[in-house]
Amino acid sequence: MSGQYESPSGADGRRRAEGASRGGVRTERPGEGGRVPAPRPGGRAEARRAAQGKDGRGRTDGARAEGARKDGGRADGARAEGGRAEARRAAGGRRAEAAPTGGRAAARNSRKPKRNVKKTVAWSVAGVMVVLAGCGGAIYYKLNGNIKSFDAGAVSTDRPPEATADANGNKPVNVLLIGSDSRAGKNSDLGGGDEDGARSDTTILLHVYADHKHAVGISIPRDALVTIPKCKLPNGKWTEEKSGQMFNSAFSVGNTETGNPACTQNTVEKLTGIRVDHTIEVNFEGFSAMTEAVDGVDVCLPNDIYEGNINPNLGKKGKIVLPRGKQKVSGQKALDYVRLRHGIGDDSDVGRMKRQQAFLSSMMAKVKGEGLNPTTLLPLADAATKSMTVDPGLDSAKKLMDFALSMKNIDLHDVKFLTAPWRYNGPRIDLVHPAVDNLWKTLQADRTIDGQDATGKQEDAPASPTAAPETTSAAPTPAAVDTPIKVAVYNGTTANGLAAKAAETLKAAKVTVTTVTGAKSTNKATTTVEYGSGQKANAEKVAALFPGATLAPTSAAGISLVLGKDYAAANAGAAAPAAGTPSAPAPLPSEVVSEARSADDDICSNVSYG
Repeated sequence: MSGQYESPSGADGRRRAEGASRGGVRTERPGEGGRVPAPRPGGRAEARRAAQGKDGRGRTDGARAEGARKDGGRADGARAEGGRAEARRAAGGRRAEAAPTGGRAAARNSRKPKRNVKKTVAWSVAGVMVVLAGCGGAIYYKLNGNIKSFDAGAVSTDRPPEATADANGNKPVNVLLIGSDSRAGKNSDLGGGDEDGARSDTTILLHVYADHKHAVGISIPRDALVTIPKCKLPNGKWTEEKSGQMFNSAFSVGNTETGNPACTQNTVEKLTGIRVDHTIEVNFEGFSAMTEAVDGVDVCLPNDIYEGNINPNLGKKGKIVLPRGKQKVSGQKALDYVRLRHGIGDDSDVGRMKRQQAFLSSMMAKVKGEGLNPTTLLPLADAATKSMTVDPGLDSAKKLMDFALSMKNIDLHDVKFLTAPWRYNGPRIDLVHPAVDNLWKTLQADRTIDGQDATGKQEDAPASPTAAPETTSAAPTPAAVDTPIKVAVYNGTTANGLAAKAAETLKAAKVTVTTVTGAKSTNKATTTVEYGSGQKANAEKVAALFPGATLAPTSAAGISLVLGKDYAAANAGAAAPAAGTPSAPAPLPSEVVSEARSADDDICSNVSYG
């Protein structure tokens, strides 16, 4: 199957922008060079124990004993759920040691429940590295030896300051994810085209908030006109700063087959004023291998895609490559999906970025759903580390593992994706000011895209005693509710800081706040408490905390508090900053916030533009 065609220079920017998302990681096919080699005796058992936190007898909870050798007849591929006893039963019906009597039913009851991974998001490459803690020496050193890093001396010395820690000592982390389209080696077979050098097909700046429970990924259009600062060439010399350059040309500085990720990092820092803590780059071959390692990723398209859409040089419509609707893709087809530009929407890179965001979300959900299973994740980890190029701060398996563990509590719903505010400028793209400036300032201040505070405060923290007093129309200090209640808070206005203030009111009443974000509509007149089946009594208790709030039954589960203009008017001065403190960034336009995608959104939604 032919790869995506790269149009000649000077073509319309809407057709040039080939942004192929790689899931933030580089991978290589497990089949290239063989499967992950079996560790020495004891290595696999040791990996299972460490990965699952079980005792020295090798009891595991979900690890697959594929190809394991065990004196006494353990079969190849026996599933190790429930420990040694379960594996022996799968191998040949041998009696399980230490299993309770009572036959098959009792044995089933003796199994330990699977580890709850609901709140664990394995972020592409980095997420799979959590299994390294239990890898035997042979596997660990293999993965460690796979990793390549770029020259630390190529990073600019004129950098934004490091983020400061919040009251709990936590810092936000900014990760630059680069998808490159180098034609070197087997990449030319996958990507198509015959140009030398490498280009960045897609770039996403991932901001992990200080609480390490929320994250947002900002797609930067490859055709956006930006200033490229001084960058280091392969011969050791530095270029001069140039303005009005296409963003993706930063990766091509030096015209090498491996690209220049350090120059892209320098450009992003110059553009955003945000210090990039880590950079991860992946190419075609790595991306393809990673999707095969996870046995495919679920995607969705609004219409059929033909061979001629994938390669406009084909000269004919050809056969259907990607059918309309939901499907699972891997390898070349996965690459076709994330690089697809023609035959859908307005044929632009803007629509393609939306599909890349949808693909990343779906892949994260796939890895999360598999759980922390070494048999599933080790091939992915091998493919990923073999294919990635990273900054020196992530140049070992241990560093990647530590980074992954720092993000283990991010839920899919709390990972957002959006594109930096933009508009067409002929064949190119301009970033829209001041909206894009407010976006960068929002991330610098570690605030969510709807302007809420995300500095890692404890869930049950009481309202600040120095907060501005309530107006006469606001609620008095709330009494604690007598039953556990969970509420999602949405700001249905353009006023800044309302959702955070309402969350404080709920927490002071011992109500658990599950979400603090913006509503789809920012023109809500009256504050409303929406509730699902069986939640009316709890909804009434929540509404009592917000005088004037109305109740509204919905088909959705749980309780949602949607703040209206009445609440904004009653709390007009409540979020004013103290004297001498920096003012909060201006709120982002509602159309920017409304376009944001959550990682748990339907895979068929928001995958096209125009």
